[in-house]
Amino acid sequence: MKILHTSDWHVGRTFHQHATLDALEQVFTRVYEIVSTQSIDVVVVAGDIYDSSTPSADAVNVLNRILAGIRSAGAAVVLISGNHDSPARLGTMKVFAAEAGVHIITSHEQITNPVSIDDAFGPVNFYGIPFLEPARFRHIWPDTEMRTQRDVLEHAMNAVRADSAERGGRSIVVAHTFAQGAEAESCESERDIVSITAGGIDKVPVAMFDGVTYAALGHIHGRSTLAENVRYSGAPLHYSFSEAGKPRGGWIVELDASAVSSTTWVDFPVPRNLSQITGTLDSLLTDSAYTPIEDHWISADITDNTRPLDAMRKLQARFPHCAHLSFNPTDVFDDGATSYGELVHGKTDEQLIAGFLQRVRNGDGPSDEETSLIREVIASHGSPEAAS
Repeated sequence: MKILHTSDWHVGRTFHQHATLDALEQVFTRVYEIVSTQSIDVVVVAGDIYDSSTPSADAVNVLNRILAGIRSAGAAVVLISGNHDSPARLGTMKVFAAEAGVHIITSHEQITNPVSIDDAFGPVNFYGIPFLEPARFRHIWPDTEMRTQRDVLEHAMNAVRADSAERGGRSIVVAHTFAQGAEAESCESERDIVSITAGGIDKVPVAMFDGVTYAALGHIHGRSTLAENVRYSGAPLHYSFSEAGKPRGGWIVELDASAVSSTTWVDFPVPRNLSQITGTLDSLLTDSAYTPIEDHWISADITDNTRPLDAMRKLQARFPHCAHLSFNPTDVFDDGATSYGELVHGKTDEQLIAGFLQRVRNGDGPSDEETSLIREVIASHGSPEAAS
């Protein structure tokens, strides 16, 4: 059997307020080709199918087209809900979808009711563990402490191992969680699975997945191999600039009669690359070194000492897809004042205005023309004594 392990589709997500649905459909056109040419039997999706618990009509339509495309290419689908999904909404059509070869797992009641798909060697049992919020399961599994993600996942995995031992055959676990060792591939676009414990953000140990043929994990947006049979595939698109340069794709997992015989990474296309650039506004607008990336998504970090006017508009004239702008001057002005009283003590109106401009413009005080205008305005309103 050949399995394509994917995760974190986030259908409906925006990228800095730009829609990503068209880009996602471009990626999945390639996925259909992979399914067909590589003779993929099952595509698994390890959670975060949608980006929102209330997906738009457009997002629902795109997901329906993607699932239909995978089925037309020849593979069954096994997907679970993640922490972004509404289990109730995602699972609404699961009974009917299963008849069409799309198996949707959103409930704890399905954990020990695996999707069984046969190959030449017999059954392969797909155990889905959707994202489980510990607090919601204290009354469902009252005999087990449910304080952390580790607690709830350990309970679920014990149930999976017990059921798998009774059924026999090969077992594939599809789970949405944060496993230790994947921290380097975490990024700002993920909403943390955060059961806060004495040790910080709750993570589950890799050993939690011992005893299964393969564990297909989701939640982390970068690919990661935690053990030969425990992996993250990451997301199909770049959803934040912190993901720039990280490959997008999935794992093709091939099974023999008893185990994983091979795992192969397959790249997905990147509809538009991401680049982060730093420098003064003038250098970013004129440096020929940036010519090759003019059509990329751009995050620009402006280092001018004084914030330039209309920086985004000017950048977008060269980089039409500049989506993010930050201002981090190379030098930060320090006027030496420790309090507001010290800042204004003994200053004339002209000095106060000049000091204000210097502070808000990072050390750039009034020009000669501005100084003349300030004096003219002060003179027209009288000349009060210096502040005391």
